[in-house]
Amino acid sequence: MHKFLTEASNDEKIRTTKRERTVPIPETILSVPGYPEKLSIFKIAASKFWQVRCWHNGKTFRKSTKSQAKRSALIFARIYYEQLMATHVQSEFSLISKTKTTETNINKQSTFGALAAKMYTNEQARVKRGEFSRGSLKVLRNRLDAHLLPRWGTHDINQIDYAEMLKLIQQLSETLSTITISQYLVIIKKVLTLASGLNLLKKMPLIPKIKVKTISRGSFTPHEYWRIIRCARRLIGKTHPDYGNLRHQFRLRNNDHLMPIDLQWAIRFMLNSFIRPSDLKTLKHKHIEIVTKNDATYLRLTLPETKSHSSPIATLLPAVTVYRSIIKHYEPLNLASPEDYIFMPKFRDRHYAHVILSTFFNWVLSETGLKKGAHGQDRSLYSLRHSAITFRLLYGDGIDLLTLARNARTSVKMIEHFYASQLSGEMNINMLQSKRK
Repeated sequence: MHKFLTEASNDEKIRTTKRERTVPIPETILSVPGYPEKLSIFKIAASKFWQVRCWHNGKTFRKSTKSQAKRSALIFARIYYEQLMATHVQSEFSLISKTKTTETNINKQSTFGALAAKMYTNEQARVKRGEFSRGSLKVLRNRLDAHLLPRWGTHDINQIDYAEMLKLIQQLSETLSTITISQYLVIIKKVLTLASGLNLLKKMPLIPKIKVKTISRGSFTPHEYWRIIRCARRLIGKTHPDYGNLRHQFRLRNNDHLMPIDLQWAIRFMLNSFIRPSDLKTLKHKHIEIVTKNDATYLRLTLPETKSHSSPIATLLPAVTVYRSIIKHYEPLNLASPEDYIFMPKFRDRHYAHVILSTFFNWVLSETGLKKGAHGQDRSLYSLRHSAITFRLLYGDGIDLLTLARNARTSVKMIEHFYASQLSGEMNINMLQSKRK
């Protein structure tokens, strides 16, 4: 009898211990800003990851965020809540349609967050169909999380009217550009349009109009470009001056605090190939072909599709020289096969490789005093693409905008607005003063 009681007692202790390991640790419970208190994240003794919990319709929904970072866990919790609400809205809408329940009951479930989740799912489907880029989808996700969901996540969609949008614009105007604010309005319109299509919106509100001020990205002059190249070469192998903070911020590994040889190649390659900074991390040897045609030698870049453009890019001759230098350097290291990346090939984490290049390029700009453009614009790796297009407009012999736009995977309109906006008649004085024979 005593033995039986002892075994029963041990079983109870085991069950109690397991239960305690899955109970939320009180001091870790955090509510999600801008959302109902029933939505929270917390930690348990049985897992190193944050957990999310939401009480809805008499049930408790719980899931691991698979993240140890609090910020990532909060974002996960928002998405989880939106998807939960969207699923509930869809099922409720179907049930209500069948039973002909009043419109008031439908509107109780038509929150901005629930509809935003459904809109996001639609945009994901567009990405799979090739109608929307993954980069744009990521930007949409970030903007929903940054301002829209914390502000309106639990609001009924009919509360998002003209006055509410004006308040948002006033808040965003303190820190964001007119272009970014206009893109926020596009996201809001997508959610409202979806709500209207589902008959959850009584009346489509008027969307405020905002005058977009185009700010051209700062390009470099030829003299500035050569200063940057010389500086990048001089700093190869040198330790970044802010190594301590960078190691903590980006979790730098091994010798990643040293200026890589790849940066000076990347700078020269971008200026002579018109590619975007995002292409630096995806470009592989299999995407490149050396071509000689009509006494011209160039690289044909068959890159993955970017911004709905998939046509090959023809580079200038100096890009061929850069590419051959890269092959010569990396072939002995067995890092020049078709599947190897061109820049920073030892890194399989391509986001990390891009961070390294951007960080060290900013160091070069700081060393040369060229971080700001002539009109106060912040310069970055993207300024090299700007410079590549601007140089062709300035120094190309009669090149037309359509040819340049197609080769740079952009549009004539974009070149006129963002790249040619800083050109003046004096820059092409010889062409202006020329005479037909």
